[in-house]
Amino acid sequence: MSLSAIFTYLAYNELTTYKEAPITMQDFRFHNTTDIRFGTDVIDAGLHDAVTQFGNNVLLVYGGQSIKKSGLYDRVKALLHDLNITELSGVEPNPKIDSVREGQRLAKENNVDVILAVGGGSVIDASKVIASAYYYDGDPWDLVVKANGADRMKLNQLPVVDILTLAATGTEMNFGSVISNPATHQKLGTQGPNSPAVSFLDPTLTYTVSAWQTAAGSIDIFSHLTEQYFDAQPANDASKGMIEGLMRAVIKWAPIALEHPDSYDARANLMWSATMALNGIVQLGGQDGWTVHPLEHELSAYYDITHGVGLGILTPRWMKFILSDDTEALFARFGRNVWHIDNGSDREIAELAIKKTYEWLNLMQIPMTLPGVDINDDQYFDAMAQSAVKVGHLDTAPYVNLSVEDVKKIYQDSMTPEEF
Repeated sequence: MSLSAIFTYLAYNELTTYKEAPITMQDFRFHNTTDIRFGTDVIDAGLHDAVTQFGNNVLLVYGGQSIKKSGLYDRVKALLHDLNITELSGVEPNPKIDSVREGQRLAKENNVDVILAVGGGSVIDASKVIASAYYYDGDPWDLVVKANGADRMKLNQLPVVDILTLAATGTEMNFGSVISNPATHQKLGTQGPNSPAVSFLDPTLTYTVSAWQTAAGSIDIFSHLTEQYFDAQPANDASKGMIEGLMRAVIKWAPIALEHPDSYDARANLMWSATMALNGIVQLGGQDGWTVHPLEHELSAYYDITHGVGLGILTPRWMKFILSDDTEALFARFGRNVWHIDNGSDREIAELAIKKTYEWLNLMQIPMTLPGVDINDDQYFDAMAQSAVKVGHLDTAPYVNLSVEDVKKIYQDSMTPEEF
């Protein structure tokens, strides 16, 4: 399945395109059974039962030392003191296939009943693929690229319970994962048959998230929304209206979270916006194909940069590149309904909306050029552009097609500060 198709189907929905009636909302099927537990200290009351409903043999998956420094690790271990816990630590940002391979080995050797993922999107993404790899005897990378006949949708999957510590990817309530293979310079999306069984969303657990990761996570949320907003379906006011509301929430609360890290309202709004942005609901009835994510995945695959930062650099350049007579009406709606721009022609409002988007991204205190993340030359741009177009099917995208040369131009434009 292509990258764009994976993100289209993250919520396990089925869309039918009617080209003879382009203004009609698309048909869809939606199914998501994740049990969301949202609020302060929800893990104390519910974690033990949420895990033991599936068994007593647990694979605990987490990243670095942050959950130990915050005390969350000890808290979880105390709540599950009577269970058989095997640990997989060290899952990195842009989760690597080696972590999935090690998780597969540990899960099989310890007859794991359930996976408990404690962390952000990378930890949960890796856990979902490990949950499938438990039922596969070959290399888990096969499950990502569908090599040797491997297909996660045809395999069983261990239940995943997660405790979210970073508002960003929305993986806590969807079917997708993104896994990197540094050996092959690939960062690819993969879909499994189940979303997490139970997700614990406590905004207070994100108080200690660094400003860098808070900004990157907020930009990731915003990018998920823009990918689904700018689509070829003009009549879907219901979904577009929900997206506009979520965009306004992220725009409002992200700077507050940066200035006041322990603001519960800021952290709560960002956390729920992240979940809602990619659990599939807001894209129902639409006709979209993701573009900026395939472009950024190439940056992460080659340079291992922070995903949200890469999205922040690329998004306004992509917006400027695709603005045309055909797209200006939707950009003008974006300007009026998200940025509250009332005066001017459609083109003037569209251009100002893109400028305001750039200014907001700059307000997140991240680098706004590729040299700012140590990408100082274009030696890989051709290979990256070819892969992005191929994997993302960008040359047949339903909204705006991009060629290899188009993608290279966006990368080149991202080398220098934007001018408006």
